[in-house]
Amino acid sequence: MTEIPSRPPCRTPPEILAPAGDPDSFLAALAAGADAVYVGLKHFSARMQAKNFGLTELSRLADLAHAHGRRVYVAMNTLIKPGEISAAFRLAARLARQVNPDGLIVQDMAMLNIARQAGFEKGLFLSTLANITHPRALETARRLGASRVILPRELSIDELRVMDAACPEGLALECFVHGALCYCVSGRCWWSSYMGGKSGLRGRCVQPCRRIYRQNASPRSPRGKPARADRQGRFFSCLDLSLDVLVKTLLAMPRIVSWKIEGRKKGPHYVYHVVTAYRMLRDDASDARARKTARELLDLALGRPPTRARFLPAKALTPTDPNGQTSSGLLAAKVRTNADGRMSVKPHFDLLPGDYLRIGVEDEHWHATLPVTRRVPKTGTLALKLPKYKTPKNGTPVFLIDRREPELAGILAEWRAEIDHLPGRRSGPVSATPKLPRPLVAPKSRPDMRLTAAVPHGKQTRASRHGLTALWLSPRSAALSRTVVPRVVWWLPPVVWPDEETALQRLIVKLLRDGARRFVCNAPGQRAFFPDAPGGELELLAGPFCNTANAAALGVLKDLGFAAALVSPELAGEDMLALPGASPLPLGVVISGFWPVGISRFGLLGVKEDAPFTGPKGEIFWARRYGGNVWLYPGWPLDLTEKRPALAAAGYGFFVHVEEFPPRGLPQARRQGLFNYEGSLL
Repeated sequence: MTEIPSRPPCRTPPEILAPAGDPDSFLAALAAGADAVYVGLKHFSARMQAKNFGLTELSRLADLAHAHGRRVYVAMNTLIKPGEISAAFRLAARLARQVNPDGLIVQDMAMLNIARQAGFEKGLFLSTLANITHPRALETARRLGASRVILPRELSIDELRVMDAACPEGLALECFVHGALCYCVSGRCWWSSYMGGKSGLRGRCVQPCRRIYRQNASPRSPRGKPARADRQGRFFSCLDLSLDVLVKTLLAMPRIVSWKIEGRKKGPHYVYHVVTAYRMLRDDASDARARKTARELLDLALGRPPTRARFLPAKALTPTDPNGQTSSGLLAAKVRTNADGRMSVKPHFDLLPGDYLRIGVEDEHWHATLPVTRRVPKTGTLALKLPKYKTPKNGTPVFLIDRREPELAGILAEWRAEIDHLPGRRSGPVSATPKLPRPLVAPKSRPDMRLTAAVPHGKQTRASRHGLTALWLSPRSAALSRTVVPRVVWWLPPVVWPDEETALQRLIVKLLRDGARRFVCNAPGQRAFFPDAPGGELELLAGPFCNTANAAALGVLKDLGFAAALVSPELAGEDMLALPGASPLPLGVVISGFWPVGISRFGLLGVKEDAPFTGPKGEIFWARRYGGNVWLYPGWPLDLTEKRPALAAAGYGFFVHVEEFPPRGLPQARRQGLFNYEGSLL
């Protein structure tokens, strides 16, 4: 084990924020010198696959952390369904009473209000899932009462400097420095949910991005040239973000007060090594020997191969390896199958009791994990005893994914002995109920809205005879004549990056000058683009990409000045039908058209634009680039038109039809586009 260096005196260094999905990882974070630890509960956590914590257990761990001058943050960072507001309120009240954490990490706008009502008085941190991606959005975050914003992983160092400089007084920033990287922008991925209700916004993502996809080559080839082979690979499976020595550049950004390490599903070995490495990189940034040791520790942390992604704009790296396995863990061996079918491995290094192995890659349905119960020397033999239905092929890779070396076990035992003397606190039932906004009485219905993907070349658009025409706001669409502009509903993009903000603001100013009065904001932070216009001169709608799913969140949007809202199409039918009766705003819903499964800033990494590609079970998808982002679509559109009478009867006053034109030759998928309407949102 590496001796942890003592911290030299310095001026308010950023905290090292460690993940913990179980008690041992929590203790490993403290032992490694983390300044703060973030955890999840058994409910309302965006990492529901982690073991997570009960309140009594967490109260003892929090007391231990506080006794050593460390902080504890708790993630209640999931989307809140309509019927879950009271449960979230009660849990937040018990958490404040029983654990007294130093911060609460939230995604849903509802939690900003609910947590305060529940008596939580410490910091409220907006998760990266809340999609605060550009400087003006920071103003809205502060206006809503947030004390910290967790920045997206896609920002470059220059963009981080812009966010740091724009951060208003009373608000702080947190950025990721290490850990798993998603292909899609946080808060802009519905891939897992669209394929079966297991939502990433609810902490239940099954990681479809990690799977193998195939795209057929063109059936035609020039004369005399061989036909191209089909493309296949893990095009969307990202490597792990690792800024390592580059974190030194963050020290000059005073508003970035926290360096976050991702990994609440990781074990104590990972947590201890990564925290130790980043402490050295922060505290001894100018020491070449310390930097070398830190890199060695990161190599031993059992993560995926590293990437710096977009951090250095001049050297933006491809964050995926389509032809690789992009698996977490250290390659330890390959499966050997004897003539009689028995399987074994000969490891490349010593295996220790308590080590944990994974046979195969995570996206292979038969992959297995198993503990090592005895020491196996390098090139020794370990027999594999797996269930009959798990039969890996000869040569299948075996990865070491967690390690319990004796030195770390001894350190954890010392900390465990200390916690054994601390009593766990209990709290009684919560009798109070949250105060929710008053529901709207008899909302008026509005015309349907038809959202067109683009303005045809050389043509002017006209207001639809069957409803309102809506356009995505772009330089091209904003060039329409002044006679048309006032009749259009202007949709802002779902993601705005720092380098896009100024141009977008100019377009909005131009449209306002030309008479535009109706806009759809697709993130609450986009409210900052617009003035507080008196007398109803400006009508702002909260778009479906705001992921609005409950009455409390709708109340927050109303307080921001929104006149109406489009609810998340991710909701199950039961939840969708229940929402209008509790809503303080008129509601609409996207009823037809292609809804993306995800939006990414990382580009098309091996997949051809506007051409179908298929998943491992034959599902059809396609991709298209809009501005600086790639939109991934399923091969079948969303279609709730048969549900329209029920939705209208429930109180929905307007409906949106997305007129996105799919690629020519897209095979017709044999699936209904109901999203989760007839299923459930897990």
